[in-house]
Amino acid sequence: MQTKKKIPLRKCVVSNQMFPKKELIRVVKTTNNEVLIDPTGKLNGRGAYLRPTLSIWEQAKKNRALERALHLKLSDEFYEELKKEIIEGWD
Repeated sequence: MQTKKKIPLRKCVVSNQMFPKKELIRVVKTTNNEVLIDPTGKLNGRGAYLRPTLSIWEQAKKNRALERALHLKLSDEFYEELKKEIIEGWD
């Protein structure tokens, strides 16, 4: 009898819904307050997860959900980088 592997779930900071970790984009604030998009999901620091859709991205930018989750102000350049990542397809 084979046991099923447990799929790690994470909550999208915008929609507050749980999704498998691999379906979400992780944005991480490192220990030296640098904000990065984390494709590996393994960087050290405070992480926040987002669904990779433009509507979620727009809501995140408008209601500052990522900024609240990471406890810092994000630049417009970072939001544009995140948008580009979503458009190019997140894997």
